[in-house]
Amino acid sequence: MAEIEAAQPAQVDVSKSSNDPVEGYEKKCIFCKIVNKEMGTELLHCDEKISCFRDIKPGAPHHYLIVPTKHVGNCKSLSKENVPLVKCMVETGKEILQKNNITDLNDVRFGFHWPPFCSVTHLHLHVLAPASQMGFMSRLFYRLNSYWFITADQLIELLNSKGDTN
Repeated sequence: MAEIEAAQPAQVDVSKSSNDPVEGYEKKCIFCKIVNKEMGTELLHCDEKISCFRDIKPGAPHHYLIVPTKHVGNCKSLSKENVPLVKCMVETGKEILQKNNITDLNDVRFGFHWPPFCSVTHLHLHVLAPASQMGFMSRLFYRLNSYWFITADQLIELLNSKGDTN
């Protein structure tokens, strides 16, 4: 497997002594802790907008989670203004796959679990490759056209159909 150089993460300052919530950081969120390097998880990519790490229970030989570096709720809480974020997450997923010598983008799956079927409320894109090598349970968990899993393209289409929220 190709080595990936992780950029210095854009950490959220959680050292404040106040009990006030820090913007962009949820202290009970496991993904916020991972992005903030509190869990010892290897970050494959981290910048001010997007972070990436391996899924703890991989559903395919390459299974990555792409998350906003700052806490964003699940995909059901998104609006049309979040389309650029979702597109950026997808592009980051493609870059991570290419760095790991996955070039057949026709054999990948990019998607989100639809609430209440997501175990972590921090928005996260599942990037699975090769999809043809997913086992039975993974094919079920990350099933296309199901009530519990929505592809990135389907989410972008749904968000684009929503009106702007202010």
